[in-house]
Amino acid sequence: MRCRTFTVPILTAALILSACTTSEAEPVAATRVDNVRGDLDSMVGSGAVGAIATLTGNGVSTVVSAGLGDTAAATPIATDVAQHVRIGSVTKSFTAAIVLQLVAEHRIDLDRSIDTYLPGLLTGVGVDGRAITVRQILGHRSGLPEPARSPDLDEHEAAKNGRTFTPAEEIALALEHPAKFAPGSRFEYTNINFIVAGMLIEAVTGHRYTDELRDRILTPLGLSNTYLPATGETGLRHPHPTGYTTVDGTVTDTTRMEPSVPWTSGALVSTGADVNRFFLALLAGQVVPEPQLRQMLDGIDMGNGDGMSYGLGIGYTQLPCGAQYVGHIGGVRGFSTVAGATRSGRAVTIVHTGESSSVDLGGMLTHALCE
Repeated sequence: MRCRTFTVPILTAALILSACTTSEAEPVAATRVDNVRGDLDSMVGSGAVGAIATLTGNGVSTVVSAGLGDTAAATPIATDVAQHVRIGSVTKSFTAAIVLQLVAEHRIDLDRSIDTYLPGLLTGVGVDGRAITVRQILGHRSGLPEPARSPDLDEHEAAKNGRTFTPAEEIALALEHPAKFAPGSRFEYTNINFIVAGMLIEAVTGHRYTDELRDRILTPLGLSNTYLPATGETGLRHPHPTGYTTVDGTVTDTTRMEPSVPWTSGALVSTGADVNRFFLALLAGQVVPEPQLRQMLDGIDMGNGDGMSYGLGIGYTQLPCGAQYVGHIGGVRGFSTVAGATRSGRAVTIVHTGESSSVDLGGMLTHALCE
C-alpha cells in the first residue's frame, strides 16, 4: 500500500472533464460527484495526465474523469465504457481474500508457519520459514527482504526485453539479502510477502492462482472485466487509458508491463465498477465469512501519521463522518489507484495516470465516501 505523493513537472494540457451515470436508478449524490470531480481536477492540475473515478452508492455507479486518456490523440478518458486500468497493489486484497477463504475451509491456519505449506522455501540470513506465520505474511510483519531494485527486475524493462520471472526466482532474489527484522516485531510493507501468498494458494489448492481467482472471486461476483494478465501479456485489453510516467523530465508511455514481476502482489487489471463491487461484497460477507473478515480487519497502524491501519491484505481507517473506509492503494509505473468501500454501501475507485503532486488521500476518501 504505497504511492501517496508524487512530485513532477506540471503538464500544460487543458483539463477535460466528463461524467456518466451507469444506472437508471437515482444517481450518486451531486455533492459527492462534484467534490470528487474537484479532486480529479486538482490531480490533473498538479501533474497527472488523466484521472477517472467510479463512485458507487446503493447499487448505482457514476463515473467521472478529467484530463487526457491519450496525449498523442488529445482525447479524454471516456466514461461511457468500462476502462481497463492496472490496479497495482489493490491486487493484494484479492489475494488475501483467497487465502482467508482457505482458512475458512480449514485448509490454511493463519498462525501456522509458512514452512508448513511451502517447506524449505524461505531460508536465508535471518530468514526462517519455520518462524514466519501466514498471518505475518498477509500483514506485512514477516521481516522478509525485497529483491534489490534493478533494471533486470523492472517490470517495464522486462516487457521491453521479453524477460519473465517465476515466483521462485523472485523469492531467490529477495533471499540474497538478510531479513529486515524478526518476524512479528513490526510492520513494513513488502511486495515479496504477497508473492509468497500466491505460492501458498497454489501449493494448498494444487491449482494455478488464476484459476482460484476466477472460481472463487471473479465468476461468483460477476467481475467480468478483471483479470490477471498471463506471463508475457504486457499490454492492456481495450478500452484503456494510456499509463504515463515522467522519465528524465519527459512524460512517457509506460502502459506496457511484464505481469510476472508483480504477479499476485500487484498485476491485476480491472475497472472501477469491478473493484467497487469486490470491496462492497467483501464488507457484506459475500467474499469471506464474517469471522475471517474480522481477522482481515485486525491490524496495526501503518505509521504514516494518517490513521491508516493495515490488517490482512487490506487497509482501513475511520473517516470524519464516522464511517470506516476499508480498501487498498496501488501503484505501478503509469497508474496509481485508491479504492475501497464502507459498510453503508458506498464505494470508490480513483485511478490517475502520470504523476500528480500532493494527492490528498484523506480528503479524497472523505469526499467520495462521506458527502
